[in-house]
Amino acid sequence: MKITLTKLSTKDLATLAQRIISNAQSGKYPVISNHPLITALQNSYTEYDKVYTKQIYSGKGTDVAQADHERDIAYSNLKAFLNGYRQLPSAANHRAAEDLYNVFKDFGLDLDRLSYSSQTAQMKKLIETLELTENRQKITALSLDVAFTEMKAKHEAFEQIFADQAEANADLRQMASATSIRKELEQALRTYLNLLKALKGVSGWEMIYSDVNELVKAAKNSEIKNRDANLPSQKG
Repeated sequence: MKITLTKLSTKDLATLAQRIISNAQSGKYPVISNHPLITALQNSYTEYDKVYTKQIYSGKGTDVAQADHERDIAYSNLKAFLNGYRQLPSAANHRAAEDLYNVFKDFGLDLDRLSYSSQTAQMKKLIETLELTENRQKITALSLDVAFTEMKAKHEAFEQIFADQAEANADLRQMASATSIRKELEQALRTYLNLLKALKGVSGWEMIYSDVNELVKAAKNSEIKNRDANLPSQKG
């Protein structure tokens, strides 16, 4: 019953542990019923099972990028309108467009090219300034209330999704890694297998040793197949 547990894939190790635990708890072997080593193995497997398939990161990156893209579009559209309108001296309220465009200038005309955090900081200040009474009056005069509200809403939506991502990533980092817990599971498995090997010649232990030995062989075969699958093909 020789096997190098460290060579098993993450999934194959979990499968072997689960099969051995199920085998011991099947009720077929009175000698192992309520044995402390099975309890220890079950506890190690339970902790391992919680994290071995977990994502390293939250997976919310796509949502954050999409929210940022929508925020950029709303920002760029409003900025582009003001830039074009202010250059039409004959248009009504063109001075209001000039003043509002200058507000955009004050906080940078390339906010959509900044990092998430830098853009968020500048957008927050830009929106606060545009919400001042005198600027809101100019926005209304130019019939830009809807456009401004949309830009603000897109910015707030981004901030919420970004905060959700940060919280989710923090929670994942606080979980024990599969690597550290794997060592504990390997040790629990190794101890249990050593017990079976030591007692295989004792009455009542022969059958459980034989059954577990087959489970170990299956795990070793899986390891060999996985290794061969990763080798480059050699064609003559």
